[in-house]
Amino acid sequence: MAKWLFKSEPDVFSFPMLQAKGKAGEEWTGIRNYQARNNMRKMQLGEQGFFYYSNIGKAVVGVVEVFKLIHPDSTADVPAWECVDLRAVAELPKAVTLDEIKLEAVLKNMVLVVNSRLSVQPVTDKEWSHICRMAGYLP
Repeated sequence: MAKWLFKSEPDVFSFPMLQAKGKAGEEWTGIRNYQARNNMRKMQLGEQGFFYYSNIGKAVVGVVEVFKLIHPDSTADVPAWECVDLRAVAELPKAVTLDEIKLEAVLKNMVLVVNSRLSVQPVTDKEWSHICRMAGYLP
């Protein structure tokens, strides 16, 4: 199964806010970038991703799962924009900052490092395992 990274600004929508939604989860709305939207179109049920704080914090803080496949974004004015639904799986024992990620040679080609503006991005199995180890997370 593929792995992903979802960016959010913690002052707008934080990981604890997603956790509070419980099994009902939340639509991952507001994506207005075709590449990010196309990444969501590739997602399968049960695939996991990192929850990443952009702007404030710049760190991977949690793990989420896709529980509803691509569908129209309820906040969009045009049908081109779609989203998936996510729910929280686990808060990471230790947040992994962007600065820490950039210091790791094995992560030098991670999309987060080379295209930091993309809001929904793929994560390789090797990157996933490495960040999980850095965070002290054993899924």
